Parts: sequence; structure tokens; C-alpha cells
Amino acid sequence: MSGSVLVTGGGGFIGTWVLRELVARGMRPVVYDMQRNSDRWRRVLGADEAKVSFVAGDLLDRRLLQKTADDHQVTHIVHLAALLTPNCQQDPYAGCEVNVLGSMALFELARTSARPIGGFAYASSFAVYGPEVDDSSLGLKLADNRPPSFYGAFKMAVDLIAEQYWRHFGIASVGIRPHVVYGPERVVGLTAGPSQAARAAALSEPYTINYTGKVGYDYVEDVARAFVQSVLETPPGSHVVDLPGQVATTEEFVRVIDRVVPGAGARLTVDGPAIPANIPPQPNYITGLFPNWRSTTLEEGVRRTVDFYRQTIDGHENCR
Repeated sequence: MSGSVLVTGGGGFIGTWVLRELVARGMRPVVYDMQRNSDRWRRVLGADEAKVSFVAGDLLDRRLLQKTADDHQVTHIVHLAALLTPNCQQDPYAGCEVNVLGSMALFELARTSARPIGGFAYASSFAVYGPEVDDSSLGLKLADNRPPSFYGAFKMAVDLIAEQYWRHFGIASVGIRPHVVYGPERVVGLTAGPSQAARAAALSEPYTINYTGKVGYDYVEDVARAFVQSVLETPPGSHVVDLPGQVATTEEFVRVIDRVVPGAGARLTVDGPAIPANIPPQPNYITGLFPNWRSTTLEEGVRRTVDFYRQTIDGHENCR
């Protein structure tokens, strides 16, 4: 299969691995982002970085989006760009502009493009789920795991918007909801701790993971594969699917690292607040769309992460 895939947010952690998967499948990625991340691309893609086109742009600049699609003959769209929870809480208006109107701009691009868009995959989130809340002090009773944050509300809005684009315009799409995503190059965000702990184990360094709790973990290559398979094989309809994830406590994650790197557990600690599990009341797993889907085990994902950093370190040392 061949074609040109527009990837918004391709400079990010998940986006970089999506680029790697697209190139491996013979597709031509076109990153649309505020800035490129050449260093990360080189570490993950190697020489294939040269196969990635880049356009610096804002999601709200619909003219530039259209020009990008025309210039690069875009055939598919992977939409990852978004402001995350802290930014949305601090500035809900900006969060709505980027996460909701920015997503609308991509759906409109798919609707109005002179060249048919063959597939559309976008990042939904487990943040659409929250604990059941009965807060009489605020006069709120939120049942059915409603989103507890602006970020989650914006993601839920995009899921509903995607449904309308299928209903009225026949724009098929797949929204992907991963749990905590871990793996090589995860460096920012509250839940980056386990990935950084695996890196510390590879370097024989100490590290403290700054949260506790039991959540699902998805290895980044699985997440990238979910987006790429969904965009290249988008079935009719508006679908939102959950990734299975492997549920573990933070302490259990550390024990997995210790099995992969014996002795590393003695240098790793856990200290911080518990984070919400955001468990879906009725999971709709990706296996419903792709029955042959297989997830990487937590131990294998940690092993690949450790190996990545060991190889990166050895490569740097050999270049000195």
C-alpha cells in the first residue's frame, strides 16, 4: 500500500512511533505540527527520518491545512495533536480551540478535500471516563463515569463530532483510547515515570516514580500500530475503541523492571499521589475491529524500552 498520511502532532512521543510504523509500511508521512523534533526522529527512525515531510502550522489555520493536503497529495489522516489536561484546566478556552475546533478542522478537511481521504484515525482518551461522583457540596451528581476534566470533556466532544461526520457526510473514522502509554522516548507528563524508570535501569541510575495506583499500560509500538492499522483499514462508521492495556500497580511495574534488569529495583522507588484508573464501564476493545490484534506484554515492552536505551547509549559512546 502507498499514499501520503497527514500526521498532526507528529513531533510528539506517540507521533514519532506512528511515523516509524508508517514508513515501515511504505507510506509517506507528512507531519503537521508547531515544531519538528529531529533529534527524537533520528533516534527512533534512524535514516528513515529523511522520508518524513514537515509543515509548521496551527490546526486552526485551515488554509494552510488545505494547502498541505494539496501539496502532499494527502490520502489519509492521523490526528494526534492536542493540549493535555494541565493546559486545558489552566486555559479551557484555548483547550477548546485546539482540541475541539482543531479536530473539526481535520474533519472538515476530510469532508471538503478534492482528493478522497481513505482513512481517518484520531486520538481519543481514557480521560472521557472518570470515577462516579456524588459531590453534594457542588450540587453535582455525575454518573456513568463522566469526564472529570475539561480535557476529558473535549475528547468526548470530538468522539460525538466524529459520529456526526459519519452520520451526515459519510466520513469514516476510528478513535483510539490508550491507557498510560510507555516506552522509549516518553519523557514528559505525569505518567512518564515508568518509562523513565526503565531508562534509569538501563543506565544503572536511581529514579523515583512520582505517582501510585493501578492503571492499564500500553506499549508505544502497540499504540502506534493501532493508529496506523486504523487509518489504513478504516471500516465504515464512526468507531471509538479501547486498547486492552496490562493493568498493574506502580510497584508491580517496578518489579517487572527488576526482572528485566536484575538489581534495578533496589534503585527505583515509588512516591506520590494515586492517579485515577479511568476504567471504562463497558470496554469496547480494538479486537472488535481487528480480531487478530495482539498486545505486547508488560515484560516484553519494558525489555524493548531498556534495550532501546542501552543501544542508544552504546551508539553514543562508540561515536566518541
